[in-house]
Amino acid sequence: MTSDWARTACILCESNCGLEVQVADRQLVKIRGDKDHPASAGYTCEKPLRLDKYQSDPHRLDTPLRRRPDGSYEEISWDTALDEIAARLAAVRDTYGGDKFFYYGGGGQGNHLGGAYGRALFHAVGGEYMSNALAQEKIGEGWVDRQLYGNHTSGDFEKTEVAVFIGKNPWQSHGLVRTRPVLKELARDPNRALIVIDPRVSETAALADIHLQTKPGTDAWCVSALAATLVQEDLTAKAWLAEHTVGIDEVLDALRGIDIADYARRCGVPADLIRTAARRIAAADSAATYEDLGIQQAPNSTLVSYLNKMLWILTGNFAKPGGMHIHSWVFPIAGRWHPVPRADGPPRALRVRRAIGRTAMRRGARPLRRTFAKAPRAVTGLIAEAALQAFFEAVAVPSARRVADKLGRPDSNGTTPVTGTNIVAGLVPCNAIADEILTDHPDRLRAMWIDASNPAHSLADSERFREAMRKLDLSVVVEVGMTETARCADYVLPAASQFEKYEASLFTLHFPHNTFQVRAPLMDPLPGTRPEPEIYADVIDRLGVVDRTLIADLTAAARVSRKAFGLAFFAAIENDPELAGLVPYILYRTLGETLPLGEKPMALIWGMAHLCAIAQPDAVAKAGFTARGFDLGEQLFEAFRTERSGVLFADDEYDDAWNYLQHPDRKIHAAIPVLLAELAAINDIEPNYTSAEFPFILSAGERRSFTANVIIRNPDWRRRDQQGALRLCPADATALGIATGDVVRIVTETGSARTAVEVNEIMQPGHISLPNGMGLAYDGSTVGVPLNTLTSNTRRDKFFASPWHKTVPARIERVES
Repeated sequence: MTSDWARTACILCESNCGLEVQVADRQLVKIRGDKDHPASAGYTCEKPLRLDKYQSDPHRLDTPLRRRPDGSYEEISWDTALDEIAARLAAVRDTYGGDKFFYYGGGGQGNHLGGAYGRALFHAVGGEYMSNALAQEKIGEGWVDRQLYGNHTSGDFEKTEVAVFIGKNPWQSHGLVRTRPVLKELARDPNRALIVIDPRVSETAALADIHLQTKPGTDAWCVSALAATLVQEDLTAKAWLAEHTVGIDEVLDALRGIDIADYARRCGVPADLIRTAARRIAAADSAATYEDLGIQQAPNSTLVSYLNKMLWILTGNFAKPGGMHIHSWVFPIAGRWHPVPRADGPPRALRVRRAIGRTAMRRGARPLRRTFAKAPRAVTGLIAEAALQAFFEAVAVPSARRVADKLGRPDSNGTTPVTGTNIVAGLVPCNAIADEILTDHPDRLRAMWIDASNPAHSLADSERFREAMRKLDLSVVVEVGMTETARCADYVLPAASQFEKYEASLFTLHFPHNTFQVRAPLMDPLPGTRPEPEIYADVIDRLGVVDRTLIADLTAAARVSRKAFGLAFFAAIENDPELAGLVPYILYRTLGETLPLGEKPMALIWGMAHLCAIAQPDAVAKAGFTARGFDLGEQLFEAFRTERSGVLFADDEYDDAWNYLQHPDRKIHAAIPVLLAELAAINDIEPNYTSAEFPFILSAGERRSFTANVIIRNPDWRRRDQQGALRLCPADATALGIATGDVVRIVTETGSARTAVEVNEIMQPGHISLPNGMGLAYDGSTVGVPLNTLTSNTRRDKFFASPWHKTVPARIERVES
């Protein structure tokens, strides 16, 4: 081991806190927070300190595997695996159509670069349908965001006077920058307030000034009553709403009709406490809200997302310190790429220069590439410099939009071909996937590629998903280990770990200061494994969908200079728009060949840097980048390449949040008719999710101190609660005659499981919980409950099919010793 500390990041939640590590014999032997990280600044929770249990897992895969007819697996060479997979992908495409190919995943927390390259394979095959974990968590909220203002919002919790967490326990699930210090500062400041809506007395709720302890599954009535209090007690920001919203009168009329006392009864929270919370929000100089899986995987999830946003819209808490904001992106993981014009206005003669430039790009793309391939470098360098100087700022936005919209697929909406389930921003709701396969419908899915994800474990009713995988003509899993999903696949391709390759997280979700970190490999890939960009490029090579002459010409341009490459690259896309979906592959095979040794995967980061600089030039400039035009993207790319602790890539003023609104009138469109109708409909519903057969409500997936996503399969990483006990309150334990440490059987309509018990006062009567991240097969046994043997994919949100993981009817049976 050397004494040098290398920079990387945590991969266990969306915060991706910066880390420093010491490496010896391929192990992460020491881990600490990185004080130079521009966001986390040395903070980290206890979880990443055990990340060597992921890196040094003895069960890592190191050779491609092919399933035999009897279900066992045999080792095969990389060439054999890639040849066969490409041939079978082509056969599905040519026989049934590329739209029968389904892509799932795109990496987990902090593991997005490989999945970004996977988009090129999706387009190479002609895919139409894809999904990932967002589609069983955030799809309803994302749709609401699109209707209201266009894109994702984040709260300024470090400065807010009142923080509202709905179905969110950030003490354990994080999601904020420096989460626990921020929560502590909120809790101890007498001039600030923390409001939590949660059925449990979670760690965050225990800190709260106001805890609205709802009955499980009744959040819609609680948040409706909060919003109704703001309206009925005349606590709204009237002048602000008149100036900045449209359709608000319809919302106000709907909320005036709510019986607050009756809704309080239905959700189990005293009406006076609801009114107190609403008054505190209204009285504050600033308020910010954060919702998470506690409501997003529960009844009425899309409606609650809408009502949650009404709390800060009705009180005018947007574009101000401590409020809510639409933020910048390196590249949007959800929503539309949105260019913000420079404050100093467009270049002179924009329309003329844009028309000339785009016409020249279309007509001159091929001659330009041949010139770069054959002419002296001095000549081609001058051509590139002059063309970019004259036309880049004029043509950049439409050229970049073509690439961003093709890869991001923000407008790929509609319904699925078999079940007619709503698709949002190109994502198929996870609960619909099995039903799109297990049918004789002529348009059923035939092939599935799964990247760094474990849906056979993480999606509702896991046995049905496994059944669906068995029916596919082809299934391929790219993974570091033999996961539950890999055990169902036709081929398993061993990937390099997150510390053995270039990686990055696209969770750039913050405002006003937004950061991005590219993580360089800490060591070479484990022998026999490959980074995902290499895997995808090799498969696309075999599919033969890109002209080799184009690749050769663009590579030659890249060897001249990146300016020459940029000109030739954007001209090629303008000339042939279908290439936009293949951009990750094209960049890897061209620009990637000219980057320093080992940096080929950084080619896609070059593209992201330029799209980011084109979309948000002023925010990038305020972050300290001084160039203009093409050079601004180059400057940003070099920072991403070299600043190992991460980069402050966008720095906004609070008022700049208005620039990110995507409606042409730059106003919040408050009325969503279908959700106002749903708000009226719940007035006639008396919420009840239990029965004589299933008298308890199970929250499947509680975050605890030693649970995380399932990339760490070794259960030894958990220092406490290693079995993942079932939590229930003392009164329920007494009634059942059980105590902490006893083993019981929990039964739902879908399945049953044995589990240890933990009696804990954080639970209310009738409410029980099991932790996330458990139930993984390891060393021949399974530790803890695999939650999705207990969940159903038929209990789901009516709009976007989000599962009700947090509201599962269940019963507890004693197990006699």
